[in-house]
Amino acid sequence: MTLHDSPSDAVFRALADPTRRAILESVADRAQPVHLIAERFDISRPAVSRHLKVLEEAGLLAHRREGKENLYGLEREALAEARAWLDRFWSSRLNTLKQLAERNT
Repeated sequence: MTLHDSPSDAVFRALADPTRRAILESVADRAQPVHLIAERFDISRPAVSRHLKVLEEAGLLAHRREGKENLYGLEREALAEARAWLDRFWSSRLNTLKQLAERNT
């Protein structure tokens, strides 16, 4: 792994697209079949499938088959990894703010 290559890179690339973020929101509470996901968007079903593939490859979606339907649900662990990476920046800022506040008391 290089300095610029972290496990979260694919997650951040996937999250960069507003359609993919909207797809994640649509499956956040429960897994959805592709046709229900697709009907929320003004793009072709193949385009939705490509977005689903990117999200799945990034580890943000879990895919399972039930009968004839493909269901996609949110994989919260991938988001947790991205959040942990982002939290590093906030925690260092918060520690600095805490130290400054303690010096001034």
